[in-house]
Amino acid sequence: MTPFLLACLLAAFPAVSTKSPIFGPQQVRGVEGKSVSITCFYPPTSVNRHTRKYWCRQGASGPCTTLISSEGYVSSNYVGRARLTNFPENGTFVVDIAQLFRNDSGRYKCGLGLNSRGLSFDVSLEVSQDPGLLKDTDVYTVDVGRTVTIKCPLTSTNGHLKRSLCKWRGQHCVTVIDTNYVSSEYGGRISLPIQGTDQSTFSVIIKQLRLSDAGKYTCKVGEGPTAEMKNVDLQVLEPVPELVYGDLRGSVSFDCAPGPEAANVAKFLCRVTKGESCDVVINTLGQRDSSFEGRILLTPRDQGRLFNVLITGLRKEDAGRYVCGAHSDGVLQDGWPIQAWQLFVNEETTIPQSPSVVKGVTGGSVSVLCPYNPKEGSASKYWCRWDGAESSGRCPLLVESQGLVKEQYKGRLVLHEEPGNGTYTVILNQLTAKDAGFYWCLTNRDIRWRTSMELKVIEGKPNLKVPENVTAVLGGSLKLPCHFPCKFYSHEKYWCKWSNSGCQALPTQDEGPSQAFVNCDQNSKVISLTLNQVTKADEGWYWCGVKEGQLYGETAAVYVAVEEKVQGSRSGSPENANVPPGEDLLEASASETENRAVQGPRLFAEERVVEDVEDQAEGSRASADASGSEGQGGSSKVLLSTLVPLGLVLALGAVAVGVARARHRKNVDRVSIASYRTNISMSDFENSREFGANDNMGASPVTQETSLEGKDELSTTNESTTETGEPKKAKRSSKEEAEMAYSAFLLQASNVATEAQDKPVEV
Repeated sequence: MTPFLLACLLAAFPAVSTKSPIFGPQQVRGVEGKSVSITCFYPPTSVNRHTRKYWCRQGASGPCTTLISSEGYVSSNYVGRARLTNFPENGTFVVDIAQLFRNDSGRYKCGLGLNSRGLSFDVSLEVSQDPGLLKDTDVYTVDVGRTVTIKCPLTSTNGHLKRSLCKWRGQHCVTVIDTNYVSSEYGGRISLPIQGTDQSTFSVIIKQLRLSDAGKYTCKVGEGPTAEMKNVDLQVLEPVPELVYGDLRGSVSFDCAPGPEAANVAKFLCRVTKGESCDVVINTLGQRDSSFEGRILLTPRDQGRLFNVLITGLRKEDAGRYVCGAHSDGVLQDGWPIQAWQLFVNEETTIPQSPSVVKGVTGGSVSVLCPYNPKEGSASKYWCRWDGAESSGRCPLLVESQGLVKEQYKGRLVLHEEPGNGTYTVILNQLTAKDAGFYWCLTNRDIRWRTSMELKVIEGKPNLKVPENVTAVLGGSLKLPCHFPCKFYSHEKYWCKWSNSGCQALPTQDEGPSQAFVNCDQNSKVISLTLNQVTKADEGWYWCGVKEGQLYGETAAVYVAVEEKVQGSRSGSPENANVPPGEDLLEASASETENRAVQGPRLFAEERVVEDVEDQAEGSRASADASGSEGQGGSSKVLLSTLVPLGLVLALGAVAVGVARARHRKNVDRVSIASYRTNISMSDFENSREFGANDNMGASPVTQETSLEGKDELSTTNESTTETGEPKKAKRSSKEEAEMAYSAFLLQASNVATEAQDKPVEV
């Protein structure tokens, strides 16, 4: 390996350490001669539990010098006063240091592995002088916002004298309170109770301590050089942040105790920003940070003296310092009791990845995979809906693994403890716009595994197609079809009956390809559920759905009502249902036809599109049939209108022949030489085309007219026409044809009769 590459790799180690999952207190304060305890957190993986833990001190330059480690090493200046204890089940180790010295102040690291390359966290230790070492001085150490009671000595001989408390400001002691005076700086926060003269002390009470209240005080009885005095050192401390270690996507909880004086005051939780301001995360006045919407709850306890804040769905940006407290305005104010936490979010989490947003279509369903601690498989599982309408939020339970389902969710919601081993499934169907919101997965055990998700209901159509509410006939049979699109071809399909305890799978039949989907191939299926000998117990909600292994997918629900007979168009699809005694056969037949119609896929949104297309096609066929009928009727009329004139023509022809014969006989009588007979045949009409008898002169002899579903289509071959030289004439109607044929017949008959008269008689 080249020196340059080695230098690059070593340079990368500090960057890695900034993302270390080790977490501990950033700052620790101690008092000389006392002891401190430092807790460091680490991810409880198998490797981390068994690797080396250490506590080292950083110098101005150079490596971090090990002071104590889990392998048994202890430096000389720590012998007898320090120890390191590992708690692998909790993912923590603790460093205890006793008999602190002032020179113990400095920068340290707690970590895993090697000092130079392992995972570590920086800790600052500050050791201050013991105030108890001050002579003739009483020391009071109180947290900010709390109350302190200062005791001052009082003898029986000066019990009647003036009592006071002053604060040292430089070389002067400025009166804070006496029997007749109260400083405006302490107005409303300080009091000097009047007690009997036989007491050995008197008290000064200061409430809602501020950081500015810290300092040196003197309490006095009397005035002048003869006054009896006592020095007081008041130390007001900021709360030391409590460490909170959370996993990414998991949850954390803060327990806040502002004290009995804040029982009826608004509560709050805020986050400290870089500017040292504390931005409200949530309070009981209804204020809430939008970035925590749907994943935070504030729950008052013990009649308002305590409250709990729970945050789920932890994100990387949630890490930081938090402060809780109470104030009438619901914000952090100086002089009010507070508590502080330092939150660390571990990105090397064991909580499985799950979507923070789940989308479903109106009328469809969603399937949510909820995590839980795999070590707590027997824990009760729940699903609740976060309600932001309340000022502090709440999450009422909707379903639990023991079988409880909220009334308005019956038939729509189920909790499956499958797949198991760390996850369970919640399914909600028949979605409406009102279902949109935030939901939580939780158990009654480890709160760190509680997660949240947002449900969005969007426009669209469900993938699964089932009938609407169905009515079955008591004692008959019922078939429920469920249509699956092509994309679910490889999925397991099922029907089940819903109950509070789950959805029990039922036997199904594969009916083959479905016709309910447009542009879908043979992979779309119809899966049917058949109920034979229907009883009242069969009434209820039925679900069809898909799954892959133990992972549940989409579902669709249908309610089946059971009645003695089917009523109205709402009736379901009982097959071979028995007709009640006395029922008219025609009505029964109509009812059966109606029931079979309900089984079809015509109740679905996409199928209505198919139905419209089919109805249009049927309408076209119906119109075509009607036009065919009209065409046949029209042909009959044309034939009739042709035959009647033709009959008249034949009758007139017969009359003409009779007249010709009579004239012939007359001529014979006149000539008396020979007889003459005229035979009229169709050959006499071969040239009738010249008189317009043919109205398709230009048409090919192979031209055919075919009727397809009542629509006339002209099918013409590529052969040449017979008389290409003749121009095509306009096509005439059948009536015109008959009239022209009749005229041609009369003309031809007249010519024959004339020729018979004018022709010379043969000898």
